[in-house]
Amino acid sequence: MMNRDVYQDPLVSRYTSPEIQKIFSERTRIETWRRCWLALAEAQHELGLSHIVSREMLDEMKANVQTIDFDLASRKEKEIRHDVMAHVYAYGQVCPKAEPIIHLGATSQFVVCNTDLLIQKQALGLIKKGVVNIIANLADFCRKHKGLATLGYTHFQPAQPTTVGKRNTLYIQDLLLDVDYLEHLEVQIKARGAKGTVGTQATFLELFKGDHQKVRELDELVARKLGFIDVFPVTGQTYPRKLDMKIAETLAGIGASAHKFAVDLRLLSNLKMQEEPFAANQVGSSAMAYKRNPMRSERMTGLARKLMGLPGDFAATFANQWFERTLDDSAIRRMDIPQAFLLTDAIIRLYLNITKDMVVYPKQIERYLRMELPFMATEKILMECVEQGKSRQEMHEVIKTHSIAAGLVVKQEGSDNDLLDRLADDPRIPFDRQHLLNLIGDYSQFTGRAAAQTDEFLDEFVAPRLAGYRDLLGNIDATLTV
Repeated sequence: MMNRDVYQDPLVSRYTSPEIQKIFSERTRIETWRRCWLALAEAQHELGLSHIVSREMLDEMKANVQTIDFDLASRKEKEIRHDVMAHVYAYGQVCPKAEPIIHLGATSQFVVCNTDLLIQKQALGLIKKGVVNIIANLADFCRKHKGLATLGYTHFQPAQPTTVGKRNTLYIQDLLLDVDYLEHLEVQIKARGAKGTVGTQATFLELFKGDHQKVRELDELVARKLGFIDVFPVTGQTYPRKLDMKIAETLAGIGASAHKFAVDLRLLSNLKMQEEPFAANQVGSSAMAYKRNPMRSERMTGLARKLMGLPGDFAATFANQWFERTLDDSAIRRMDIPQAFLLTDAIIRLYLNITKDMVVYPKQIERYLRMELPFMATEKILMECVEQGKSRQEMHEVIKTHSIAAGLVVKQEGSDNDLLDRLADDPRIPFDRQHLLNLIGDYSQFTGRAAAQTDEFLDEFVAPRLAGYRDLLGNIDATLTV
């Protein structure tokens, strides 16, 4: 039950998935610490220290990885002011035979760093799955609306038409870049391994009686037992905090991609062209009953704003790690690493939820096209006039004059765009109104290769990528709790 007398982090209570919450839970962290201690002991046993680390000790440790007395560890930490040693003590209480060799030769960062790396690797996999499914949602949407002409906007001013599908390929392209960066990170995440107090492996060298090869094997064997493919070749006391910085930047990049999409959708919602789903019983405003506020997109924007601000913390932490290590990284990483991932998870859930059932209003889109298309057709009208023997310069001046006048009518009087009527009524223009309407014709003729580009992009770039992620597609719950 929620304790309503103390502050609750809304990322946990309102916005994020149970999966990401479990990954960053205290139980997952401490169980992983124990997996690290077990891996170290097993490796020591297998590499010749069986006279110190017995099979009976290993069996006891393995049987009690999940037997965690959190209250006992908490009381011990208050006494000794050291969280890792408090859990060494708690583990030893349920493993009395193994107690003398738990954490043998290790420093605190053996468990802390390797655990952080394992947890972040798992979390990145969950984030990648979410991004891939957003891409799949958007690909379906793009295919469905590839030929639906709509106004393009530059500077949020009407520009040449594009299509609804083509516009949304831009969001997919951003997300494909994010997947590329995620996959680059997956390769960069390596084990901290068994490096000793300041990274020199001095204590392990002593345990193995000066056998450098055994110490090297220990480092690699521990990494493999924990599920890593590779290990950082050198470290100080910690794994390179540069990696934290790059992970934060990548997650912030996903936030930026989502922010761009969410703001665009909010603008389209105001124009009543396209909007996020709206639940049957959803309330838009406590005062204005008619409101359909884009609350999901707005929430995405706010969460992304927070996420995009985090990389500075990680850069400062990395830059201030003096020599082999300073402890000013500890408190901030406890907060910022989970927060960066939870923020990204919350954003992905919203993005998935929105893109699954986005709503498009073709008639409203057409209305805006009708209002603006006469202006955009002026170049075509100009060319047709020249073909009829008219002077390009003269026709340009005539069309410009009428365009300015029509624009003022729209802005100052709130009337419809009457440019075609003005041109048809001008005897210098060699066409009647119907001919001018015929020149404009189908809206799609003004969208260039937008529909073809959409198909080409989806077929040549998106479909092959999604085919490689079949195991990640589907089976993801984007239901929002609030």
